[in-house]
Amino acid sequence: MHEPILALRQVNKSFGPVRALRDVDFTVRAGEVTALIGDNGAGKSTLVKCIAGMHRIDSGEVLFEGRPVHVQRPGDAAALGIEVVYQDLALCDDLDVVQNMFLGREQGPAILLNDAEMELAARHTLRSLSVRTVGSVRAKVGSLSGGQRQTVAIAKAVLWNSKVVVLDEPTAALGVAQTRQVLDLVRRLAEQGLGVVLISHNMTDVFEVADRIATLYLGRMAAELPASELTGGQVVELMTAGRSGELGLARPTAV
Repeated sequence: MHEPILALRQVNKSFGPVRALRDVDFTVRAGEVTALIGDNGAGKSTLVKCIAGMHRIDSGEVLFEGRPVHVQRPGDAAALGIEVVYQDLALCDDLDVVQNMFLGREQGPAILLNDAEMELAARHTLRSLSVRTVGSVRAKVGSLSGGQRQTVAIAKAVLWNSKVVVLDEPTAALGVAQTRQVLDLVRRLAEQGLGVVLISHNMTDVFEVADRIATLYLGRMAAELPASELTGGQVVELMTAGRSGELGLARPTAV
């Protein structure tokens, strides 16, 4: 079993009277894909934003590479090597692939790369991921297909020696061939030793690439188990009821 690179223990988060996360335990292992699933309102977005430093947790503990850390802002997460690729991808259509991969990463004049160095780094990152579908790295992102855009966003996330990459619905609205390309890339990220979190509503995609499946239900972690020990029916029941047979949350105590 791979060692945990990121672990959340008994994490709570509330917004006023609404408890979005309740004593959540969640583990990401280096070299594995962990699917984070749940129905709408289960708490997936809140959990990801806590991991990314966009929300501060109210209580609980976050461990990174076995040591306690405080992630209070996005810069804290980035400094640890945690990157999130959101569903909107945050790419600029009018810039080319290279410019997008370095966008927002201005490091100051002392270590600022010139254009040729940025292009070389972009090509190296794409090549390291065995990406051959993007075409010219000088193509405007607005001219790329949905699958190519997703690939650029993922490559941008790993360009900075990331250790954990969170992918928010990376195959949403993609065709069959483009979905195949993105799922292959997801597996390659794990094979390179990254901890990958895959958020998806597509159970076919989940069972194809995930090593573990973590299911949230109404802000609580119903189960986090190896994908090989779960069936599609059990996952659906965990998502919709919080338990499936002996798996999941305890049954309410009768009054």
